[in-house]
Amino acid sequence: MIRAIAVEHARYGIRANAILPGWIATDMTAGAQGNDKFNDNVIKRVPVRRWGKPDDFGGMAVYLASDASSFHTGDSFLIDGGYGIF
Repeated sequence: MIRAIAVEHARYGIRANAILPGWIATDMTAGAQGNDKFNDNVIKRVPVRRWGKPDDFGGMAVYLASDASSFHTGDSFLIDGGYGIF
């Protein structure tokens, strides 16, 4: 979908990119964070061996919002500590 949006809107100077989060420690995931069975079965499969933090997205968000990405469109950035490799 992000690629289709990028193609349709690029001619108007609009860039379309997506940040795809993995397992991120937030209030919404607090139940899973405190669940030993979940952590044993899921988080151990994350190569960096930890929950992501909201701060892990800051650099990518700054890049995408800046002129440094003015020629970058139609991309999806998977920020999941390597979980998607499996």
